[in-house]
Amino acid sequence: MGIAAVLWFVMFNPWLGLNYWFWSLMAASSVILLLLTFDYGSLKLAFDWKQIGLGVALAAVLWGIFWVGDHISALIFSFSDTQVGNIYAMGDGRSAGILAAQLLILTGPAEEMFWRGFVQEQLGQRTGRFTAMLLTLAVYTLIHIWSFNFMLIMAALVAGAVWGLLYWLRPQWLPALVISHALWDAAVFVIFPI
Repeated sequence: MGIAAVLWFVMFNPWLGLNYWFWSLMAASSVILLLLTFDYGSLKLAFDWKQIGLGVALAAVLWGIFWVGDHISALIFSFSDTQVGNIYAMGDGRSAGILAAQLLILTGPAEEMFWRGFVQEQLGQRTGRFTAMLLTLAVYTLIHIWSFNFMLIMAALVAGAVWGLLYWLRPQWLPALVISHALWDAAVFVIFPI
């Protein structure tokens, strides 16, 4: 988790002035997370039609939750639109197709395999599965703090809570969660932005 915290600090921290390199840093960080997951974990993924369907459905439900949440946040927080706009601005000047492919093929799967399939799983063996879910959610949320973007931090909290809770309840659904994370990332950030 410490490595992930350092990677997210480098990617998101505005003091470092690396905004232009955000997507390259995100790709490199995703590769590092995957290497850690496969090097230290015993991840087993079995994709079948049930897992694929569940992943697609979950991504759609999560997108809907965020669509509603965006509208409610705009009513509650005066800074909501600006901060959400800042998130989308990270993709300015980049090919939408390349960003969608990166999120779909690399970043979404890497994050889910690392955070739920590796971190939450390993912590669960030491602390119990429920405590592991809470600890993983806390760290997953807090590493986004370096963005200094309340809306992004809350997005990490909500999405992380959904994926973490489902993994706690049904760890055999990890392939569906990987698909969900990948599809949701590509949808919410590029294909169907909120």
